[in-house]
Amino acid sequence: VKEVGKKRPSGKHVDVERLMKDDALVDGYLTWRHSVVDDTLKMIDESLQWRKEYNVNDLTESSIPRWMFETGAVYLHGYDKEDNKLFWFKVKLHVKDAKTTVDKKRYVAFWLERYAKREPGMPLTVVFDMSESGLSNIDMDFVKYIINCFKVYYPKFLSKMIIVEMPWIMNAAWKIVKTWLGPEAISKLKFVSKADIQTFISPEHLPPHMGGTDQFKYSYPPLPDDDFQSPISENGPIVSEDESEVKDTESECKESLESSFNTELALRPKKVNFVDDGVKPDDLERQDSSSRLRGARKPLTTFKGTLLHVSPAEELSFGSRDTEKKCLIILNNVTKNQVAFKVRTTAPEKYRVKPSSSSCEAGASVDIIVSLHGGFQASPQDRFLVMAAEMEPGAGAGSPELAQFWKDVPKAKIMEHRLRCHVLESPKSILSSPSDSLSSTPTGDTQDLQTLMRLMVSNSRLEQKLDACLWLQKVLLVLVSILMAFTIYSLWTS
Repeated sequence: VKEVGKKRPSGKHVDVERLMKDDALVDGYLTWRHSVVDDTLKMIDESLQWRKEYNVNDLTESSIPRWMFETGAVYLHGYDKEDNKLFWFKVKLHVKDAKTTVDKKRYVAFWLERYAKREPGMPLTVVFDMSESGLSNIDMDFVKYIINCFKVYYPKFLSKMIIVEMPWIMNAAWKIVKTWLGPEAISKLKFVSKADIQTFISPEHLPPHMGGTDQFKYSYPPLPDDDFQSPISENGPIVSEDESEVKDTESECKESLESSFNTELALRPKKVNFVDDGVKPDDLERQDSSSRLRGARKPLTTFKGTLLHVSPAEELSFGSRDTEKKCLIILNNVTKNQVAFKVRTTAPEKYRVKPSSSSCEAGASVDIIVSLHGGFQASPQDRFLVMAAEMEPGAGAGSPELAQFWKDVPKAKIMEHRLRCHVLESPKSILSSPSDSLSSTPTGDTQDLQTLMRLMVSNSRLEQKLDACLWLQKVLLVLVSILMAFTIYSLWTS
């Protein structure tokens, strides 16, 4: 194991070290091999060999040929009905070419490793979009590699594999593919048409050619999973500061909406010194801070990062009641220098964040209030990104200084931590009658109604076919009776 572990200059084997510390990773290998130790060790060995061969730990956006990103053949976007991220393969854009095989494999590894680091423990749903594809688009070696990625290299990573609109001419090819899959993987394989793909994926996450309403069009840059944007501040939308310049100078960070609004901090017992357009904290602001904290859900867990300790560690919990509309994020500076931070979200129209961008003195802590807009509901698909970077001693903490700081800071020096949204189930919805639940959940009602309508239409067609069969059966019975009567009469007269 140590021979195949990737070695850093410090002498530590990155993958081996992770294997020794990450119980969930080891459990994933054991579970996938039904707790058979010998098989598990063999799987781990294959996985580490692969990671070394493809330098998985060193795969970055700049290490992959740019044209591969520009084709849009592989990308992460959207979620299925179980809130699993969708990993799209546009098969019609794939061309079998031995010269690019290695690059394509590294490209897939880049996406998988990127997601594994950003959303540890969260499974993926693979979608093969076979529309307008033919045999020339199928590379069996590449397909086998994709399967091995989930079968060996990323255990317990696959939620399901959906093959959409597979041409009949490819049936033989997929029969071969099934022989490469284990029993568990075969059960995750779903062959669907445009008509029934909504069983697994809601229309809002499907493109129009699959009967969906998602108007997303792939383009690069930025990467499609870089969907974090600046949230709305307490006083309205954050104003972009030279947005085009930000994109040019920090394409790695994808600063499509660079925040230039720097609101006051909600103080905890330790004092935080900062400048906000020349206004200093006073007793009035402390009273305002304490009033804003009322009703916010206090975090119970903590993520210990290199620059900041972030509470909660993994998720913000929102509900339908007024007392469940606010959440508190606590940032604790564990460095000896001032740390700049900002909070971004995948749903900026839903949430207000105060402060969304500021700085925190050494050893101090900051309370950030995340509140849900009226009329909006939190979704498990919503995400928050906390970004932090250490500042030089004596650096300014005003709006212009912070905006310039985020433009200049290297990507490697930025600490990132992601938070998911957890939706609390209302007791009222649990106790309510079916009619109440229908009225309180319009989205579910619409989906249920659509399903019911499809079932009714299908049932109506079956009834029509059955009636036609019964009518035909009666006609045949009459004809047979006439024929028998005629035969008997002929025999009698002869």
